[in-house]
Amino acid sequence: MSAQVEELSDNKVRLTVDVPKADVHHAVEHAASDLAKSVKIPGFRKGKVPMPVLVSRIGKERLYTEAIESHIAGWYGNAVARARIRPADQPELDYELPSSDSEDWRFTATVSVLPKPEVGDWTKLQVPYVEPELPEDIVDHELNVLRSTVAELAPVADRPAQAGDTVVVDLVAGDEGQRDYVVELGAGRLLPELEEQLVGMSAGETKGIALDRSDDEQSPQVEASMKEIKEKVLPELDDELARSASEFDTLAELRAEIQERLHAQIEDEADEAFRRATLDRLVEATNVQVSGPIVEARTRTLLRELDAVMRRSGATLETYLQVSGDSAENLVTRLREQAAASVAGELVLEAIADKLDIQVSDEDVDESFRARFEEPDKVIEQAREAGAYETERETIRLARALDRVAADVERIAPEQAAAREAIWTPDKEKQTTETKLWTPGSKEPA
Repeated sequence: MSAQVEELSDNKVRLTVDVPKADVHHAVEHAASDLAKSVKIPGFRKGKVPMPVLVSRIGKERLYTEAIESHIAGWYGNAVARARIRPADQPELDYELPSSDSEDWRFTATVSVLPKPEVGDWTKLQVPYVEPELPEDIVDHELNVLRSTVAELAPVADRPAQAGDTVVVDLVAGDEGQRDYVVELGAGRLLPELEEQLVGMSAGETKGIALDRSDDEQSPQVEASMKEIKEKVLPELDDELARSASEFDTLAELRAEIQERLHAQIEDEADEAFRRATLDRLVEATNVQVSGPIVEARTRTLLRELDAVMRRSGATLETYLQVSGDSAENLVTRLREQAAASVAGELVLEAIADKLDIQVSDEDVDESFRARFEEPDKVIEQAREAGAYETERETIRLARALDRVAADVERIAPEQAAAREAIWTPDKEKQTTETKLWTPGSKEPA
């Protein structure tokens, strides 16, 4: 697929998109398959209608209309990403239906775009960088966690249950219950009010525990019987532990591996924080201001993502607002600010990528998918159809642009940055709002 860009007045462009015949043929076949499932034709089962019969029944125009309308959004998205433009509104599409699915096809899209910013000399920027330091006790903590995973359980008879013990209990409520239930106290597998009451019980003891419920519900009563208490007997910190719990022969080798792994993790976190700070300073120095439909669309995306996160945790946005004491209006305002900051960052990085002529090959895009998905070939095909393939290419391109900038800016100590920020300037009187920018290449969007 290729796209030519014609710049018009008032920050508009006209995209002329050439769609290969193979893509047109695929779209027609896909549309025919969908229509065949919904069209009733005597003598044929749904989904089993031959193409000639289907065309004679519904007409070629309807088939081709369905094919184009169901695929043009993906083709347009790919063209936008390949042309590296930033639409500010919905496009005006202009096309005629294909005459056949064995020929290339063309359509045009006229759309308003955000102007590209002028980027200055980023090598003059000063960005705070926190040197990664490994806490002294963190390696010992990791070793103790490892010891806990291979610890033996020994019966306890001379004291009541306490946090960290593994107990065997009967939990019965009415005619229902769980007998011989094995659980580690403090692991969070039980309701808090139930677990709190189990702590302090002795083997052979039985007690009734009322579970907290809302005022309009009757609190259920659980009869808990403590049958066994076992405590963890931690192995010694020695070479034997290293051999039994890892692939290393000595404790020194195991300790060195843990230290190296944790230091790399902390270093990655410091580098990611520095990348975010670099993008913050870059946007600030370029003074990019964005608004309009693209920001509103990004805001809706952030809202949907937040809603999805809440639903995965078994809650809702309403729950989030109740717990946080915030209003829906304030939440949308914050998300809109994040969206505007994100779009502004992308605009700046696009300008830098253009200036540095950063290119991303198909092999690079494929490798990005292969590194993240178990069935990459299927995902790659779907991404091409949906317009996400070129979006992935642009994401990689922007990440490389940020890498280049982060390598060129001057790293300064946080104390030096704080001293600089403390100096009064006229713009400090302006109201500022803290936002967390998404950075290309980061593990998750903000």
